[in-house]
Amino acid sequence: MNQPLAGFAPAPVTARMENHGNHMLKVAMQSGSDLFARVGSMVAYEGFVQYEPNPPAVRQIARDWMTGEGAPLMKCSGDGLLYLADYGADVVVINLAGDAISVNATNLLAFDAHLTWGVERVKGLAKFAGQGLWNTRISGQGWVALTSRGKPIVVDCGGGEDETYVDPDALVAWSPNLKVKGKRSFKAQSLIGRGSGEAYQMAFSGTGIVVVQPSEDSTDRLRVRG
Repeated sequence: MNQPLAGFAPAPVTARMENHGNHMLKVAMQSGSDLFARVGSMVAYEGFVQYEPNPPAVRQIARDWMTGEGAPLMKCSGDGLLYLADYGADVVVINLAGDAISVNATNLLAFDAHLTWGVERVKGLAKFAGQGLWNTRISGQGWVALTSRGKPIVVDCGGGEDETYVDPDALVAWSPNLKVKGKRSFKAQSLIGRGSGEAYQMAFSGTGIVVVQPSEDSTDRLRVRG
């Protein structure tokens, strides 16, 4: 029976975080190198790994999670291999090298606990999105894993005057140094923004990237929040 399944066996560890296929994250756990991960994302582990839901570092910003844009986190520690997933979503692994990324909390799967992070409101969007948009900003030197509903596209804004427009429900992450503003499309009201139910987009300009998933279904975000 092992022969037909040989192609699915774990590969040798080559990095702190890496993909096992498109829909699973493999984390090499070591004592002293803790991890924050989405509650309920653990699908398997080897070795000795402990879990602490709602750790003190998360409780400090619990009031920000109450906005509905957050996701409950657990602290993972120990030695071994940890496998994480989120309802079969694609997993994107990023190695921050002293820079930063802004992530929609519903697309955040895991990140190194030593990274600097916090929840903040995206400025300039409240009048378009009602109560505004919140994101999780992560910075420093370490690993971050995101999820995407389908294979994402990474758009390089190029640093010019041209703007890149994204439906809010399709947005995964972006470079925090980009300028962000909202734009309403009256003439395309019935064609744009299916998931959000709003005829507006987020406009990005400057030097940096935007990660976009091929899904505008807001029910994905509502389901994951629960």
